[in-house]
Amino acid sequence: MKKSLFIAGLLACGTLYGQNPIVPPGVYLADPEGHQWKDGKLYLYVSRDESPDYYCSWSYDLLSTSDLKNWKITKNAFASKGPNDQVPYSDGELYASDAAYKNGKYYLYYSMRDAIDEGVAVSDSPDGPFKNGQPMKGISQIDPAVFVDDDGQAYLYWGQFSAKGAKLKDNMLEVDTTTIVDGLVTEKDHFFHEGSSMRKRNGIYYMVYAHLRKGRPTCIGYATSKSPLGPFKYGGVIVDNAGCDPESWNNHGSICEFNGQWYVLYHRTTNGARSMRKACMEPITFNEDGSINEVEMTSQGAGDPLNAFDKTGAERACLLWGNTRIRLCAPDNEELSGIQNENYAVYKYLDFGDGADSFTVDVTPKAGGKIEVWIDNLWTPPVGVVDVPASDDGKPVTLTAKIQPVKGVHALTLRFTGDKDADELFTVDAFRFGKQ
Repeated sequence: MKKSLFIAGLLACGTLYGQNPIVPPGVYLADPEGHQWKDGKLYLYVSRDESPDYYCSWSYDLLSTSDLKNWKITKNAFASKGPNDQVPYSDGELYASDAAYKNGKYYLYYSMRDAIDEGVAVSDSPDGPFKNGQPMKGISQIDPAVFVDDDGQAYLYWGQFSAKGAKLKDNMLEVDTTTIVDGLVTEKDHFFHEGSSMRKRNGIYYMVYAHLRKGRPTCIGYATSKSPLGPFKYGGVIVDNAGCDPESWNNHGSICEFNGQWYVLYHRTTNGARSMRKACMEPITFNEDGSINEVEMTSQGAGDPLNAFDKTGAERACLLWGNTRIRLCAPDNEELSGIQNENYAVYKYLDFGDGADSFTVDVTPKAGGKIEVWIDNLWTPPVGVVDVPASDDGKPVTLTAKIQPVKGVHALTLRFTGDKDADELFTVDAFRFGKQ
């Protein structure tokens, strides 16, 4: 049985308008593959993290939306273990997945931490439940990606370090092993790590993947071709999640078109772990030659700049520096924790309208210190400072300080200072600006 949860209306910290991350506190969905199906909705096929000690879990949830503002989480769309088990041959964890529509059916291609890596399940609905999981014979390695070309021919991609691809047979359940091509993109020539994803735009085929530009696969990169089975020419980086968490290690995502606009989908690590990842998205643009412009991580995501006067959850930070990380502090709330001297958190972007002149923040003091409010960069003086007293009672407090007036749309940096030997200065739950 599948269950649904709507992420709409008012949550702990304001209304969701396509903000990053696109999942609420306590929900960890990663490796997003996006498809707009015939019902007009955008569906994200994701893996589900449940522990800081390992990647993924034994069931898939998925996300869907008709407007990028209100998201629905469909739980237990597919499982390899438990009461909804649809994988009779294995109890392995479910890694990244992808989906396709053909022959009036939706096909879910999944991968597992098991000797039998890849499989396929079928549903009459884009959000499942997907049933009758069976192995994909003749292939091995994780991270399947599926693509149906304009002529109806379907292709499957998979692999680590060297991407492989092949035609699918008409039944969508088997690979035509005579068509397998190895080395479509490689670590040596394309910085390829894993996480293949295929799209087509204006006659150009885009292979999107986890990219090792900086020695860790924190980037989403791409390569292009005139054919679905290559050869592929290296394109570059679309987005890099380095700096989302002190332990940020990998990235995995895709690009997708929704109502005429293209987006990059990716995830960010939280909780000072390599897992506990949360799906995010950013709008992207193409140049005349088909190349994709690299984008930055933002807090606003697919929506407009955040309203500076609304209460913003501190977990909306798109960049963290130092020991600071986003941590689950209650079943439905996340905060900035592990804050030490000269750490900071960045939010992009906030709309201050015709002017704000005060800053209010919800904190739980520990060793105490200061919160400096910087606008756009750290090269000019801060516009204000909040003094946080030391306390060991564990009680949250709300503090307000005057700031120099700020108008318009800007990036916000909160810089934290205090005793350089303190393990933790304070935690930050939320903030908002005001006009006195």
